[in-house]
Amino acid sequence: MPPRILIADDHAIVREGLRVLLERKGLEVPWMAENGRQAVCLAVKFKPDIVIMDITMPNMNGSIATEKIMQALPRTRVIALSMHADRRYIDRMFNAGAIAYVLKDSAFAELFDAIQAVGRGKYYISPSIAKTLADSCTSAPDTPQKCPFGRISPREREVLQLIAEGVKTRQIAERLFVSIKTVEAHRRNIMNKLMISSVAGLTRFAIQEGLVSQGKWHDF
Repeated sequence: MPPRILIADDHAIVREGLRVLLERKGLEVPWMAENGRQAVCLAVKFKPDIVIMDITMPNMNGSIATEKIMQALPRTRVIALSMHADRRYIDRMFNAGAIAYVLKDSAFAELFDAIQAVGRGKYYISPSIAKTLADSCTSAPDTPQKCPFGRISPREREVLQLIAEGVKTRQIAERLFVSIKTVEAHRRNIMNKLMISSVAGLTRFAIQEGLVSQGKWHDF
C-alpha cells in the first residue's frame, strides 16, 4: 500500500506540481497545506504517513510545525524540502524531528529517493549538502546553547515569527488561544533572552535566523 502524503508549501504551484509528479509515481497525496499551522491541523486530523515540509512559510514555519507534528504523531516521517542549504536550517529541521532534507533545486528523482528511504525508516539528505550536515554533527555538544536562538523556547519561537510577520498582539493571542498578557509576557522574555529592545530588532533577528524571509518582512 503506497504511503499517504501531505505536502506543506506556501506556493500553490509547488504544491500542485509535486502532487502531480508524485501521483504519477503511484503515491497518494490527499492533503496539501499552505502554511505550517494548517499542516499541523491536517496532520493531526488525518495522520499521514509522510509530510513533505517547506521551511520558510507564513503563520508557522516548517521547523515549528515539524516539532508539533512529531509531538502528536511520532510515527509520521517528515521530509524537509527547502531552498536553503545553510547549516542552521538543516540542523533545525533534523532537531525538530525530520528524517530527510532535500533541496528544492534537486531533480524530482531525489525527492522520490527520499520518500523511499524514509518509508524504510532511513535518513536521507541531498548529496550536495551532505558535507554540511557532517560538519554540523561534529560540532561541540554545547554549540546550540551558545547560539542566541537556542535560548528561546518553541512557543517563544512561534510568537517571534508572528511578531516578525507583522501580526498584532491581539491577533497573536487569538491564533495561539492565549491572553494578550501572555503574548506580551512572551515578547518581553524573548527581548530579554536575545537582548533586543525593539520589534524591528526582533524582526531582523527572525530574518537572520530563517524564521521568516526578507520578502515577508512587514513594515512597522
